[in-house]
Amino acid sequence: MATLYYEKDAPLEGLKGKKVCVIGYGSQGHAHSQNLRDSGIEVAIAELEGTDNFKLAIEHGFKPTTIAKAMTGAALIIITLPDELQGKIYASDIQPNLKPGQTLGFCHGFNIHFGYIVPPAGVNVVMIAPKGPGHLVRSEYEKGGGVPCLIAVHTNADGNAKKIALAWANGIGGARAGIIETTYKEETETDLFGEQVVLCGGLSELIKAGFETLVEAGYQPEIAYFECMHEVKLIVDLMYQGGLSYMRYSISNTAEYGDLSRGPRIITAETRKEMKKILAEITSGAFAKEWVNEYKTGLKNFNALYEKDHGSQLEEVGRKLRKMMKWVKAKEV
Repeated sequence: MATLYYEKDAPLEGLKGKKVCVIGYGSQGHAHSQNLRDSGIEVAIAELEGTDNFKLAIEHGFKPTTIAKAMTGAALIIITLPDELQGKIYASDIQPNLKPGQTLGFCHGFNIHFGYIVPPAGVNVVMIAPKGPGHLVRSEYEKGGGVPCLIAVHTNADGNAKKIALAWANGIGGARAGIIETTYKEETETDLFGEQVVLCGGLSELIKAGFETLVEAGYQPEIAYFECMHEVKLIVDLMYQGGLSYMRYSISNTAEYGDLSRGPRIITAETRKEMKKILAEITSGAFAKEWVNEYKTGLKNFNALYEKDHGSQLEEVGRKLRKMMKWVKAKEV
């Protein structure tokens, strides 16, 4: 069973009277910064001048500055930059300003686990990974609640790494919901696997394949869209609230029988074999190497794959239908 921590286990004293530096004011950065400040912690923001995130930090009452200035005197340095940027910025701006006794904090283990960032001796390395996007981390905190977080300690140089990480989690509201202990390896590999096999890659391909099967069979694209894309949210919301059992309790008997009897014909032994292959690519570091190389060489394959789907019939039909549904509050890109 997982080890859980709550507010009584995560006193804010680990950061009280100390400075926290947050590098990057994006999705997670803005939430951690504001929540920590509202918890009584001094927060300094490092962000590129002139960017939208720089301007947003100012709107939120911060005075964003350079990485070097923000890091000066900080007990905890939280890096919330995109995975593909962290290694380069760490080498050029973070490592030269890092001092023994400071703690490096990450919200995802990618760069530490796969060795793209190797901190020097004498520096703590910890992780607090909220299980939700930054806007939810912020809104739940404002309501008096919090989003569950994962905690991991990679390096405990001074003996205080876990104490500091727990205070960080408490400061953003995570201890109100619960903090689950993990490792950098477990968080990184399961996160990548979930994204690729289920949440993003698997689900996207399933939706596209279902839509295309119906359209190729002569059904109207609009009807296919509703059945294979739009209604996904209805089912996922039920799962989100009460798991598979609540979803099956809530749908018709016809739908439930179709689920139980036909689902295994879609996710076959061959599908599971491919899942294991993808997991092996993740654990070996092959995927990480591929992604870092893709970024370094200009994202040509990435952009080509994106554009192919962005201009697909599924997306074109969706953009049209979402205009009919004001409650969806469509976000078109």
